Amino acid sequence: MPLDHAVALLLAPLAIWILLSGMDDLFISLVLLCMRKKRFQWPREADLDRTPERRIAILVPLWKEHGVIGEMLERNLSVIRYRNYDVFVGVYPNDELTIRAAAAPAKHHSNVHLAMGPHNGPTSKGDCLNWVYRWMKTYETRQGVRFEIVITHDAEDLIHPDSLRLINWFSGAYEMVQVPVLPLPTPFREFTHGLYCDEFAEYQTKDIPVRQHLRGFIPSNGVGTGFSREALELLAATRHGKVFDPECLTEDYENGLRLHQLGCPQIFVPLRFQSAGPMATREYFPRKARAAVRQRSRWVAGITLQGWQRHGWCGPWRLIYWFWRDRKGLVGNLLAPAANASFLLALASRLPLVRDHVVWRPNLMPAWAAWCCLTALAISVVQAAVRTWCAASIYGWCFAAGVPLRMLWGNVVNCLATIAALRQFILARLRHRTLAWRKTEHDYPQPVSAERGRPRLGEVLVRMRCVSMDDLEEMLLTCPPGMRLGEYMVRGRKLSEQRLYEALSSQSGIPLGMPDAGEVDRLTTRVLPAATARRWRVLPYRVAVGRLHVVTPNVPTEDMTRDLSTVSALELRFRLVRPEEFDALAREYLPHDAVEDGVPA
Repeated sequence: MPLDHAVALLLAPLAIWILLSGMDDLFISLVLLCMRKKRFQWPREADLDRTPERRIAILVPLWKEHGVIGEMLERNLSVIRYRNYDVFVGVYPNDELTIRAAAAPAKHHSNVHLAMGPHNGPTSKGDCLNWVYRWMKTYETRQGVRFEIVITHDAEDLIHPDSLRLINWFSGAYEMVQVPVLPLPTPFREFTHGLYCDEFAEYQTKDIPVRQHLRGFIPSNGVGTGFSREALELLAATRHGKVFDPECLTEDYENGLRLHQLGCPQIFVPLRFQSAGPMATREYFPRKARAAVRQRSRWVAGITLQGWQRHGWCGPWRLIYWFWRDRKGLVGNLLAPAANASFLLALASRLPLVRDHVVWRPNLMPAWAAWCCLTALAISVVQAAVRTWCAASIYGWCFAAGVPLRMLWGNVVNCLATIAALRQFILARLRHRTLAWRKTEHDYPQPVSAERGRPRLGEVLVRMRCVSMDDLEEMLLTCPPGMRLGEYMVRGRKLSEQRLYEALSSQSGIPLGMPDAGEVDRLTTRVLPAATARRWRVLPYRVAVGRLHVVTPNVPTEDMTRDLSTVSALELRFRLVRPEEFDALAREYLPHDAVEDGVPA
């Protein structure tokens, strides 16, 4: 049968590659299985509390991030459980919208600073980070301070409240600390973003912990990475004063490798699940195929092609093995769609035989090739099961059920990204140019719903050390029916109203505090019907980038959000204020008095 011979011809070389790569992945899975008996030594809460807070600088490079940076700063500043830190946001002179968006939080928070670049953008992320780092050093000279830890983040990041505390703790023994990074969950139908969820779940649950266990280098994820100041100065000394390589498309990966080669100890903080979810930096990744191909082509070009060009295959055998792990996708990504097509062809050729009750002839390919195909298929099934388990441990089994389908889609996306990376790399070499940085568009998540996925207020209060567990249990037992816990604790003088609202802000992910007087637009305060504003105790005060910003003394519920959405087509963004602050605004701007006072919980 011509079709059978074509399938056999295709399957043999593909099976050899899949078998070789699959055995490598199977080895990593077996090591993970052996590691499960070894427990990671987490610091106790008391240990974190007693550790002196080193001064931390958070560097955030920006280019056309006006749609997300304001919310990112406000949200993260309201939830981070650390005091001794400053945020430096890097902007370009020709990005006026981003400058204005970042300037608003800088007015309200003394620890937020704009770092203006010396030239128009965009350049590369590494170049932007270098200028932010230099601006940070200038700030140190002016203020007479010194930052001991530097953390990199992006404009779309949801920073975990305990992230800085853990980086501060582990920085006592390690020069680079990497906090896990996980995509936020999206609906099952979003296959492209679901692919990121699957891959990062496997990467953070299996690959990086095993890599650390086998003493391989830890690649920086680019976000949630803490560097000691000494490590960065050491990097700068090897690059003529540049901490981040401006010509590398994956400067984060490069820094992780270079620090390992320089003998700097590194650690990946493993995933730990709490009541509010995993201890990780969360964000949305590209949700459309075109954007995913664009981002992944940068990863392939930077890690695989530039890495090969810069470092070759030299070094100890351990390092060469991890080079192989990181670069094998250059071949695997191109062959994966062909492997899928061959498998479908094999099924197509088998169906008529099944219908006619004819036994398929195994002599169409050599025995060794048939053995390779069957073994490769078995390993592929095992690896799909491992990825499904990793995804289920974070996103649940319903979501993980789509892993096999998303793996097929991922093969197509990764193949297109690899072709784009090869084209970009070859053209740059022929034209004697550096590779161009390809920016990813970002989206910032809505606050967590009041009814779903939010930790309990009592858990947040105990975590923030607002109340003791004994006091919480007592208040829960004695709280009158129908009265909200927060209101009861404030009335019983167990908790101040200010601390309650700080906990509510942390619980819901909504920024806290009165808007600046210059932000309140009187015309905007009248865009909602007075009855609706009084019913929900809300006051709109600003419209920016297609979003209606609203203050309220109550944590928004789904009913509130749904009702407000029926009277305004703009996307809603909430800000919490205390009841007396809201009443003061209502008296000035609403046509009638606000409804009665109340303390939410």
